Amino acid sequence: MVLAEIQNSPKVIGTKQVKKAINKGIAKKVFIALDAELHIIEPIKELCQQNQIEVSMVENMETLGNACGIEVGSAAVALINTLEP
Repeated sequence: MVLAEIQNSPKVIGTKQVKKAINKGIAKKVFIALDAELHIIEPIKELCQQNQIEVSMVENMETLGNACGIEVGSAAVALINTLEP
């Protein structure tokens, strides 16, 4: 299951942290909640496309937050490489 991948991997949570990880070149896969507001997630989708990072869509923000072990929803999560390039 996709969400198990999130639970067992190093990650950053939240749109600002995901953008930073993409820009640093350490994001290897990004998960985006389908119910997040478009003006929040579209820039992340564009960054992923520009940097050839795989994107997986998740049903909703609550599901994504739960997969991360947090009690609030999350619009985006990135799996990261623990070693910087």
